[in-house]
Amino acid sequence: MEPAVGAAVRDTRHGRVGIVMAHDGPYVQLRPLNGGREWDADPGRVQLLSPAELLSARLAEVNERSRRPDR
Repeated sequence: MEPAVGAAVRDTRHGRVGIVMAHDGPYVQLRPLNGGREWDADPGRVQLLSPAELLSARLAEVNERSRRPDR
């Protein structure tokens, strides 16, 4: 079963976390949690994130942004 639009998932092929934006043909379109460019993923290779995994992924993004110098 394909994940619902808006679900947070891990693309196990690419090792990335994203939000399901759409279902397009045989693919699920994902967007990074913090926005950005969408990518296509095989629905058989995505796993729903638990609330704890989603929190951890969001925290990792916040930490990564805090390490970047201001532009």
